[in-house]
Amino acid sequence: MNYPCHVLSFASVLLAGTLGCARLTAGEITVFAAASLSDALREIAAAYEKTTGDTVRLNLGASSLLARQIREGAPADLFFSADEAKMDDLARAGLIDPTTRRSLLSNSLVIVVAADSDLKLTAARDLANAAVRRLALAEPETVPAGIYAREYLQKQGLWEAVVGKTVPTENVRAVLATVESGNVDAGIVYKTDALSSKKVRITYEVPRDEGPRISYPLAVIKGGGNPRGALRFLAWLTSPAGKSVFAKYGFITEP
Repeated sequence: MNYPCHVLSFASVLLAGTLGCARLTAGEITVFAAASLSDALREIAAAYEKTTGDTVRLNLGASSLLARQIREGAPADLFFSADEAKMDDLARAGLIDPTTRRSLLSNSLVIVVAADSDLKLTAARDLANAAVRRLALAEPETVPAGIYAREYLQKQGLWEAVVGKTVPTENVRAVLATVESGNVDAGIVYKTDALSSKKVRITYEVPRDEGPRISYPLAVIKGGGNPRGALRFLAWLTSPAGKSVFAKYGFITEP
């Protein structure tokens, strides 16, 4: 049986069956997404727009800031967080469609220095050395990348030794920029961010079994202006084509 586009269920929003509907109902999809997803999402959105006729508007920043904007009524169709806690907050507030929630990606933490730096940091404990005078982190109380970094350093018994030299920034991309500029000696970012820059080098990668479990969930926002478009884009993000782009940028795709 052929169903009209407006009665398609979420389960049927798979790419092969949605492109015709997408062309008939093309519109703007507003996506609030973690800053660390910037490069991959821009590439995915460009391909999606070309295929469907939809326009994807990306609002990229710290997941904590984006979640607060959504709670305060900012118009969003889809939220893609860098941690489960921010999505949990919106779920408790009844602001997401729980049937659409997916945990799609993972990542790892790395210590980076400027590409021309002479610093040799072969282990996390080296961050406590006098040679590291300033250490950039995403804001460690609210921003996922900073929270993950703080949790790791606490687990290693290093937090008290380095907290006095930390330079908090608004998001993980700001950490990267601060390291690139040479304004700090080192920083902790996601591996995917480090791979995106030729101005830094990875000096230590945190083993996944030692670091925090990093998880990127996404879900459709209730009351968004384009729920059908949000479902279409979510289906594209979770498809093999979408996952292949995330993998290209170094993300670990969840089953």
